[in-house]
Amino acid sequence: MRHEKKNIFWHTGTITRKARELSRGHKGVTIWLTGLSGSGKSTIAHSLEEKLFERGIATYVLDGDNIRFGLNKDLGFSREDREENIRRIGEVAKLFVDAGIITITAFISPYRSDRDNVRSIHLKSDFIEVYVKCPIEICEQRDVKGLYKKARNGEIKGFTGIDAPYEEPENPEIVVDTAKESLDVSINKIINYLEQNAYITRRK
Repeated sequence: MRHEKKNIFWHTGTITRKARELSRGHKGVTIWLTGLSGSGKSTIAHSLEEKLFERGIATYVLDGDNIRFGLNKDLGFSREDREENIRRIGEVAKLFVDAGIITITAFISPYRSDRDNVRSIHLKSDFIEVYVKCPIEICEQRDVKGLYKKARNGEIKGFTGIDAPYEEPENPEIVVDTAKESLDVSINKIINYLEQNAYITRRK
C-alpha cells in the first residue's frame, strides 16, 4: 500500500554530513562510470576502490550486475526498467554520499536523460561523471561475458550498442579511454581529479 506523500516527513538526524566527512578525513561523492559493456567500467571501479581503500578512504562500489541480484532483481531491460534501475541507484548513491562515502558506480546507463536525472538529485559537487570510452569493436573483441555474441545471434534483445542506443556523455568531468590507456593511467586520472578538487587529500 502506498502512503500519500503528505503523510510522510523527512527526519533530520543529529549527526551531520559535515561531521561524518570530518571524521573520515575526506568528502563523500558519487563517481559515476558509464560506458559500453566490455569498456572496462567494473575493472576500473574495483581497482579504484582498492587504491582508495589502501589510503584509508571509505569507499564502496555499486556494480550494475551485482545490483540486479538484489535491489533491482525485479527489473528487466526495457527502456522503462532501465530508467528505474538508474533512478534507484542514483538515490542509493546519494545516501552513501551523505554518509561521507566515496561511492563508485559501474553502470552502462546508456541514456543521457537518466544520467542527468541522477546528477540533478545530487549537489553540483557531489557527482562526477566518468566516461569509460572504448570503441564497440574492441568491446566485442573482449566480450568477457559472451554477451555481444549472444546479441549478434539474436539471443539477447535490446542490447546496448547492437540494437539499443548508447548516448555518449556530452560534458563528463573525466574521460578515460581504455582502448589507449592502461588501467593505471585511467585510475590515476580519476585519483588526480579527486585530489585536485579537494575530495581527498593529496599524498605527499
